[in-house]
Amino acid sequence: MANNNELKTNDYLRGIVQNLPDSPGIYQYLNTEGTIIYVGKAKNLKRRVSSYFNREHEPGKTRILVSKIADIRYIVVNSEEDALLLENNLIKKYKPRYNVLLKDDKTYPSICVQNEHFPRIFKTRRIVRNGSSYYGPYSHLPSMYAVLDLIKRLYPIRTCHLNLTPENIRASKFKVCLEYHIKNCAGPCVGKQSQEEYMKNIGEIKEILKGNTRQVGQMLYNEMQQLASEMRFEEAQKIKEKYLLIENYRSKSEVVSSILHNIDVFSIEEDPNKKSAFINYLHITNGSITQAFTFEYKKKLDESKEELLRLGIIEMRERYQSHSREIIVPFALDMELQNVTFTIPIKGDKKKLLDLSIQNVKQYKVDRLKQQEKLNPEQRTTRLLKEIQDQLHLDRLPMRIECFDNSNIQGSDPVAGCVVFIKGKPSKQDYRKYNIKTVEGPDDYASMQEVVRRRYSRAVEENAPLPDLLITDGGKGQMSAVKEVIDELKLDIPIAGLAKDNRHRTSELLYGFPPQTIGMKQDSPLFHLLTRIQDEVHRYAITFHRDKRSKRQTASELDEIKGIGEKTKNTLLKAFKSVKRIREASPEALEAIVGKAKTRILLKYFSENAQ
Repeated sequence: MANNNELKTNDYLRGIVQNLPDSPGIYQYLNTEGTIIYVGKAKNLKRRVSSYFNREHEPGKTRILVSKIADIRYIVVNSEEDALLLENNLIKKYKPRYNVLLKDDKTYPSICVQNEHFPRIFKTRRIVRNGSSYYGPYSHLPSMYAVLDLIKRLYPIRTCHLNLTPENIRASKFKVCLEYHIKNCAGPCVGKQSQEEYMKNIGEIKEILKGNTRQVGQMLYNEMQQLASEMRFEEAQKIKEKYLLIENYRSKSEVVSSILHNIDVFSIEEDPNKKSAFINYLHITNGSITQAFTFEYKKKLDESKEELLRLGIIEMRERYQSHSREIIVPFALDMELQNVTFTIPIKGDKKKLLDLSIQNVKQYKVDRLKQQEKLNPEQRTTRLLKEIQDQLHLDRLPMRIECFDNSNIQGSDPVAGCVVFIKGKPSKQDYRKYNIKTVEGPDDYASMQEVVRRRYSRAVEENAPLPDLLITDGGKGQMSAVKEVIDELKLDIPIAGLAKDNRHRTSELLYGFPPQTIGMKQDSPLFHLLTRIQDEVHRYAITFHRDKRSKRQTASELDEIKGIGEKTKNTLLKAFKSVKRIREASPEALEAIVGKAKTRILLKYFSENAQ
């Protein structure tokens, strides 16, 4: 029994690992009791987590850790730096057994713009809620020191700890220091710089700390170009380094923003068939994500997204004992909670958190659908066919799709092919080839009409199955030509067209009369299915055309000789290269190739048909 449970757990974990995204993020390992035993960060979640299960580990803690993993959770983030910050927060919160814990419990530093009459700017690890502004935390310390150095170079901001109140300044309690004499400070302590001018600089500095560095970057670029034109290359290089730092610098994490505190974030996504919904929950404490969970609701009735999200909010707040007074949601809810404000952010830090929650719930949905489709491959096909049905507003699933294509070269050897896909897969025994009989010259529309008329007239006579969707390998003209025949035969068959771009690649799906373009993402499974159908019918038709043309080109006088078959003809042509040389060959040479009996037939024919 224990072995069966272990096998089930291994299959469950393997399914999660196989469907992990190739994105940065953090992963959490849980034991059978649901306790988090390890938190890790990854630049590539799938590759990192796979490494725990794809190789034999040496005896020790790693092997023990892997043996105790019963479940895996993960959070997708936008960068490796964000993963580092989030890992730090979660380790401090859960103190997992197999993680190394920092004894001094230090966190990453932030940059503080102090709430003062003349604000100071400095790094700190303590967040004091006294009206000051904090930017960070910074996991990459050189970036933090670079931006502080840049600010110091661009703006004469004070570094002293003097209490620069208007009263103290008017009372002349202070004297300028060395920083003033070396031009690092403009002397607000003695009234040499006004508070308005100082605060203007502070406003620009806040923009830099927020990441709005375009204006500052342009200024540095212009200065660099000016120094280079004056051939002061060493100075220009230093400015270039500053310019590159400010251009490439991301001043704050989208995962951690110290302005936000005690906030819940929720987002929701439905599955394609709307039989279930996925809800993501994030909890923000002191600017850090301290809870992250995504779960699935199976619909019992036809509940709306609003109803399900309301249920999810109550469930998560009760489960995690959250008393947040602000809840960020993606749309308005008919819901009231005591002392709670619902926010639908449009931009800013809160919008970034909502976007992150949406990114996680979408990834979770994709992973769940992949797992389900691996267990039940037909589910994926049904989903694709349902998507076609919804896109084209068909009254039934297109279980049988038939597609036609013509092939000829300037009207010569005209042929057509029909391929059949049943439940999204090619049914090759139902493929058919057609020689064009009634059309002369290169007339694709008339050729298509002939083939469609022949195929479906016979299908009606023989009571054979008709397609749920007919696709033409062409644009509006092909569709209209086919519709004439379908209407003539009084059949109810939906018609679509697959058009190609100037590089002969599938570019759009057409449907309706007049035909309208149906939007498709070119990386979607639906687009790949339709492209496969179009490529298959093109391959089938052009192969038939090549075979027919090849046979015509190799036709010769030998075809008219009774008793000389295809095999003998090919043997003779291979040996003598042409009919003329066969005619001129001696009886002995012919006998050596095809024997006496065939030689007599050849000699008799050539003597009766002497040139």
